[in-house]
Amino acid sequence: MRVKTTAAADPQEQFIHLVRLAWDLRRRGLGSAIDLPTGAEPALVVSRASRPLKVMALARDGKWFFTWGRGRDQKVGALAEDAPDRVWEAAQ
Repeated sequence: MRVKTTAAADPQEQFIHLVRLAWDLRRRGLGSAIDLPTGAEPALVVSRASRPLKVMALARDGKWFFTWGRGRDQKVGALAEDAPDRVWEAAQ
């Protein structure tokens, strides 16, 4: 899935959000890896039985959020307290 971020999005800030989420998921016993492809958005890839869950950090209107699909219930604010819980639930 290719999604464009806004021009004001800082790639380093994007990376920091993904790393922070990876550490929070690790504390919950869930392994992950950060994928840094050339020419596409970085993502956190969470291994699971069915297929990997790909989580992206995107900026819209100056706010960062995590998304792992297109549905309204498949995104959460990157700084939301329940963000790691929401992603952990999606990965189960």
